Amino acid sequence: MSIIRRILVSVAFLVALPRVLPADSPPNIVVILVDDLGCGDLSSSGATDLQTPNIDRLIADGMGFTNAYANCPVCSPTRAALLTGCFPELVGVPGVIRTHSPMESWGYLTPTSVLLPAMLKKVNYHTACIGKWHLGDEPESVPNAKGFDHFHGFLGDMMDDYYHHRRAGVNFMRLNDAPIEPEGHATDLFTDWAISYIRSRRATVAGDSQPFFLYLAYNAPHTPIQPPATWLTEVKNREPDIADRRAKLVALIEHLDHAIGRVMDEIQHAGIAENTLVIFSSDNGGQLDVGATNGPLRGGKQDMYEGGIRVPQAMVWPGRIPAGSTTNQITLSMDLFPTCCAAAGVTVDHAVDGTNILPVLRGEKQSIERDLFWTRKEGNLRYMGQSVWAIRSGDWKLVQNSIEGPFELYNLAEDPLETTDLRPQHKGRYAELAAKLRAHIQRGGVVPWQPPHRFDPQ
Repeated sequence: MSIIRRILVSVAFLVALPRVLPADSPPNIVVILVDDLGCGDLSSSGATDLQTPNIDRLIADGMGFTNAYANCPVCSPTRAALLTGCFPELVGVPGVIRTHSPMESWGYLTPTSVLLPAMLKKVNYHTACIGKWHLGDEPESVPNAKGFDHFHGFLGDMMDDYYHHRRAGVNFMRLNDAPIEPEGHATDLFTDWAISYIRSRRATVAGDSQPFFLYLAYNAPHTPIQPPATWLTEVKNREPDIADRRAKLVALIEHLDHAIGRVMDEIQHAGIAENTLVIFSSDNGGQLDVGATNGPLRGGKQDMYEGGIRVPQAMVWPGRIPAGSTTNQITLSMDLFPTCCAAAGVTVDHAVDGTNILPVLRGEKQSIERDLFWTRKEGNLRYMGQSVWAIRSGDWKLVQNSIEGPFELYNLAEDPLETTDLRPQHKGRYAELAAKLRAHIQRGGVVPWQPPHRFDPQ
């Protein structure tokens, strides 16, 4: 081969390589949010009847969180908190937004709220939302109106079927603002779209590298528990004594884990892993009546007990976050907003409730002292639009788990499984936490949580 031809071949090879951002450049940020995954439903957290090697690899490659909380035990409020950095009721989402049933919808994302993609666009990020939105379908609430350059996913809440992508007969699948009719299991579709997006970002704007923010929100393993048939067969063959209900959930989780592995493999293949911050979390605890487990924690999805609000969480950023590290720092979903902004180098110049935990990720000691609040407003004949509440202040937690039930007081340091109500013995502590909770309820009470046009007589 001639020298000139060797040079041309070498140049062609180098051009074909994935572009890698310089080590000091703002990182790509990938937030993977799963739906209803309980703390006990990972093989790395002790489950013996399922295999989650890819999520386990995320935890091993970065930092695992042992005290991560979702901002709510149900979907929409946690998503609002994650994307705004605020307690969800302070941005108009105290309960579940139901696009298919307005009179059973208990949230309206405040039009003036600033979402994470809008912040990142200030420092030249390209932004994408792929998967489940669940924050409203009003023109002012959809992803493209809230800072996302690209949306490919499901605009509504849960799907009635993973293959037909409907909610109460309505198609909420969108490519930006256009309705689409894709074929396939929703988990596979969201994964394919995420991989396509990552590949598209290898191209650059005006010849310069541009970081991206990908918010990948799966609706698995939310009901209906509908894994692909081959995955269910594999689980039943491997676990001959497993109950049918549990087998279906295990198969759906393992299928989800495989999908996350595909996304992580694409990040590696694209040559961007070294400068990509990957965050994995769940929107609330596992749903017990479909076979989920939250380990030894009390309760599950919809509960204000620990099983409903504690979630698995991991963050990976090679060279910045020590691999194989863990933290017992108490965090909430809303902390991801200021943390991502700090990683990207963008200043948060408006009030948020979340805390930047970047020092924790770097292995530094960080003192975070604050009171944590949880609100859940709900409709149906049981709740009738009323709310339940919880507050954690230090080791103490005051919780009302149902509108019919009393407030209960627990010391989580001594009783992490919430077995013994200490309210009768600690009336002073109860009064202290109750006063803090009332003040927080008043803050949320001034924020509208219904679209003004919903009850407009015109």
